[in-house]
Amino acid sequence: MAISITSGALERLSSLKKRRQTPTAVLRVGVRGGGCSGLSYYMDLVEDAQPKDKIFSFDGHRIAVDRKSYLFLNGTEIDFEKSMKRTGFTFNNPLASRS
Repeated sequence: MAISITSGALERLSSLKKRRQTPTAVLRVGVRGGGCSGLSYYMDLVEDAQPKDKIFSFDGHRIAVDRKSYLFLNGTEIDFEKSMKRTGFTFNNPLASRS
């Protein structure tokens, strides 16, 4: 399996990179320990991936995931939701027992 990203999330990523004037930036995603539910997701636009990262490419955009995080993110779909209740990126992870 791998990580996937929806077209809505790709559109949002494009607009963020354009606004920041960083067209070649890499989207780095991962998990961190802590919080009530154990792990939390994080995202950041970085200049380049780390040497041991797993890299996924979608329509000219690169997503980097460190090896440890990949164990928890394998099969995850990154989406962007915009509604009256909530706006932001979401992680649809089949390995998560709750979110």
